[in-house]
Amino acid sequence: MSSVLVAVCQFAPTADRADNRARVAERTAEAAARGASVVVFPEYSSYFVDPMDATLSENAEGLDGDFVRALRSSASAHGVVIVAGLVEAAGERVRNTLVAVDGDGVIATYRKQHLYDAFGQTESEWIEPGPLGAAETFEVGGLRFGLMTCYDLRFPEVARTLMDAGADVLVVPAEWVRGPLKEHHWTTLLAARAIESTAYVVAADHPAPIGVGRSQIIDPQGVVLAGLASTEGLAVADLERAEIERVRAVNPVLSLRRYGVVPR
Repeated sequence: MSSVLVAVCQFAPTADRADNRARVAERTAEAAARGASVVVFPEYSSYFVDPMDATLSENAEGLDGDFVRALRSSASAHGVVIVAGLVEAAGERVRNTLVAVDGDGVIATYRKQHLYDAFGQTESEWIEPGPLGAAETFEVGGLRFGLMTCYDLRFPEVARTLMDAGADVLVVPAEWVRGPLKEHHWTTLLAARAIESTAYVVAADHPAPIGVGRSQIIDPQGVVLAGLASTEGLAVADLERAEIERVRAVNPVLSLRRYGVVPR
């Protein structure tokens, strides 16, 4: 394949897990009908409450739970890969996990490394951070997709580790909370990660009133190819191998780098 059509689905998950599953299935069918091969949903797609509380643990699931089984069913029915945020059972706290699922099961799993203990929030009160280690990626149509989550966007090292793993596309499910300048931060950082990585960025957020919305698909030069405003919906765009190669030939920042990334 010379290109992969990707969809970002902007929706507001709630405390109703069955309804979340049904809405993900509905949006997946809509995206597939528009030709998408990869469908990206926000962080916390399986369950979400604001403010966070003990119900997160009560509603956490394993990788073999109802949410992932529903994703697998939709992926199989429509011949797509689905990326979505899962509240994963872990013990006293839970994990903020991304799963990439096709019709055969889970093909990549990423647990958020940088927790949102900023702007008056304390995600770490309820969530345990993911382990540092190998980048989580999967391949569709000859393009390699790398996973990162929301607040990770503020740490360019995360994107760098994905580029070192051969990523062509950075996938960023999020719940980017509204606040002063937060929309500006979101759109600026998404463009920055695309430009410095010479990679596509596919970012799915929650809509208003909690999230900023502005889910986007961005090309390797930081240009928005498709996106949404602040309400629910989906947007699609083609990701082209030839465009990645063209940009990297003109601007070989990846090969010219003189520093690596070391976990701490």
